Amino acid sequence: MATLTLPRPEDKAEFRTCPVTALKVDLAAERLIKANAVAAVVFSLIGGIFALLLALTRWQVVHLLPADWFYRILTGHGFDMLVAWIVFFEIAGLYFGGAVMLNARLIGPKIAWAAFGLMVTGATLVNVIVLMGKADVMFTAYLPLKAHPLFYLGVILFAVGALVAVILFFVTIVVAKKEKTYEGSMPLVTYGLTAAAMIAVYTLLSGAVAFVPALFWSLGWMEIDPAFYRNVFWSFGHPAQQINLAAMVSIWYALAAITVGANPLNEKLSRTAFILYILFINLGSAHHLLVDPGYSFLWKVTNTSYAMYLAVLGSLIHAFSIPGAIEVAQRRKGYTKGLLEWLRKGPWREPGFSALVISMFLFGWIGGVTGVTIGTEQINLTAHNTMRLPGHFHATVVSGTTLAFMGLTYYLIPLIFRRELKLKKWASWQPYIFGGGMLLVSVGMIASGLQGVSRRHWDVTFAQAPFQAAVPSTAQLTLGVMGIGALIAITGGVMYLVVVLASVFTGKKQEAHRLTLVMEQTNPLVEDAIPNVGKEMEGDLAPKGTFVIVLAFLMFFVIYYFSNWWLLGRAWIIK
Repeated sequence: MATLTLPRPEDKAEFRTCPVTALKVDLAAERLIKANAVAAVVFSLIGGIFALLLALTRWQVVHLLPADWFYRILTGHGFDMLVAWIVFFEIAGLYFGGAVMLNARLIGPKIAWAAFGLMVTGATLVNVIVLMGKADVMFTAYLPLKAHPLFYLGVILFAVGALVAVILFFVTIVVAKKEKTYEGSMPLVTYGLTAAAMIAVYTLLSGAVAFVPALFWSLGWMEIDPAFYRNVFWSFGHPAQQINLAAMVSIWYALAAITVGANPLNEKLSRTAFILYILFINLGSAHHLLVDPGYSFLWKVTNTSYAMYLAVLGSLIHAFSIPGAIEVAQRRKGYTKGLLEWLRKGPWREPGFSALVISMFLFGWIGGVTGVTIGTEQINLTAHNTMRLPGHFHATVVSGTTLAFMGLTYYLIPLIFRRELKLKKWASWQPYIFGGGMLLVSVGMIASGLQGVSRRHWDVTFAQAPFQAAVPSTAQLTLGVMGIGALIAITGGVMYLVVVLASVFTGKKQEAHRLTLVMEQTNPLVEDAIPNVGKEMEGDLAPKGTFVIVLAFLMFFVIYYFSNWWLLGRAWIIK
């Protein structure tokens, strides 16, 4: 394909025009998207291997690893999956949303490559130090647990590289606006990614406040109050997952547009929901500190209720807007019988659609409900150090975010890598296998936590401890559910890796000619949004089915929430 050259202040920017979306693609941005996406997949592979070893250890019947290697692998798994895999993919998403979707040139590609180098160096350094047995401190790395100084340095290098990439994204969208590379408002997907980037700035700076002093402490240069470290760490650790939330929701909107041609019911409302994320989402970080004695009741309650619920409102807006948009798009195609024909007749063989629906279900019904519940101070006291916590974030970060990223990958391969997608049947089945496995993992963990299984101890039976742990025998059953689910989910993860690697390295080099992979072409990603006013939204096109689904979700939420208060009341029975 012929490329066209546009003037750039310091050099020339080469572009190609995507034949499917008609977007102009800066080739420098395209190369960086590829590099970050490949790095993301590599670290997901490493983290996935660690996940298998951990699952076979937590599954008490197998109990594979000794104690020292359990904590070692747990440290590497936490970093690779919660940080490296997701942030690399998000940086690729920022370059796509900032440069490609705005028909703009990427500002500072050489700086972007330097940032990528810092991230790769940092992530590699962390993994090497962990596998050398010099950082058995887990993801939180709580003081006074001490890791080798290079562990903290690796985290810092990674964070600095990511921060530089985020700044380049902001500069790119500002220059794009100035150079008028797009008309009208910023696309909603880019808008959501901008919200994620804003949260990222706060998060990464907080990471510096936590890890730079920790580095100096590990070198013996200064002393740190462990309570101070815990506070600033969770200004990094939890908001890092809120970046994922905003990015994931942006990808949900993109997948809905790609697979069924959906447009937001009310784009202004969706944008407002992202603003609620920016302003209030980080308050949820406090739920990690609710069992700490150093914070006042007022501080704890304020941070885990009231204003935090405005962020929950943002999620509820998206929870109606996205399926509602899908329903309207499907009804417009003639699927108007009953409340749910639009859902039954959805393109379920299309991996982006199934990944979207399964991701939304697992994130909302399992991860979201459990997250808001354990964010309540009194309930948190019964749940904090149990397996309910990893059950919650495996439903959010893994079941929700990771599955959404996997679904988008299948479209980046033909659109950005310009390769034919191989093993399309595998791609069609992969979201179901991975999502089904993660459902069992999350439910198994949550059910184990409800029975008091510890989240951090290597042996849930405390067999070698000088005291006995009162863990019901049924916990072995729920841990078995988790273990079986992990094997299924890892199978789905392997399928994803095989499809991606086979496509990137052996797929036929060709220009994309359609957005969808296994179904008829739908409306393009860049189609203008259709407002939710006028006669076309009345009658058969109204999202009545979505309204019923949302009511069912709210009923489930209420039942689960108040059942936890009932369980709390059973904890201290006064006779």
